[in-house]
Amino acid sequence: MKLKIYLFRHGQTYFNRDKKFTGWKDSKLTPKGKRDARKVAQKLKNKRFEVAFQTRLSRSKDTLKPVLKYHPECKKVITDDRMIERSYGKLQGKSHKAFVKTEGTDTYKTLLHWHKIDHLAGREKREFIKKTGEAELQIIRRSYNIAPPGGESVKMVEKRVESFIKDLLKMMKKEKVSVAISAHGNSMRPFRRHFEHLTLHQMMKLENPWDDYFEYQVKG
Repeated sequence: MKLKIYLFRHGQTYFNRDKKFTGWKDSKLTPKGKRDARKVAQKLKNKRFEVAFQTRLSRSKDTLKPVLKYHPECKKVITDDRMIERSYGKLQGKSHKAFVKTEGTDTYKTLLHWHKIDHLAGREKREFIKKTGEAELQIIRRSYNIAPPGGESVKMVEKRVESFIKDLLKMMKKEKVSVAISAHGNSMRPFRRHFEHLTLHQMMKLENPWDDYFEYQVKG
């Protein structure tokens, strides 16, 4: 018996649009995000699943709602926060731009104290701050092991997602059901790594779309 997993990301949120660290903050879907959700719903229209998963965050629930309109066969919706977005801790709600400026300025002040960059001024100083801050932003967003202050590393997210996958497969095989999962960008990374057999490097380079889905087959 062929059982299926239909995995998709929530639609665009206001924090996504404004380039802010979202994490566990409950940012709502933008008008585009609502269109994204309807696109996913249309693409899944002719698929079949009996159980759906969401997280406690409204963007996960509000993306799942239009999908479910086409699936009267889905009798159970389960909220499971093991598939929730990565926590960005103290950075949640802060813009990427503000983070870049703060981190770059801090590094500049530190190096200035040690007389490493006394020669920088004007445009060169601004470019140094921006470049240094953007490098720090990439470390926070794309590093597997490094967690933001008070938040989670991707490694920590992977641990809870693997726990979810283990229980999910057990349930699917026992109950003989296919499932839909309304997930988040960072929780989808380890999920896709598991089912697509990706390397760590490949997983960290993934960009998950707001308006499409991924399909995986499970032996019943």
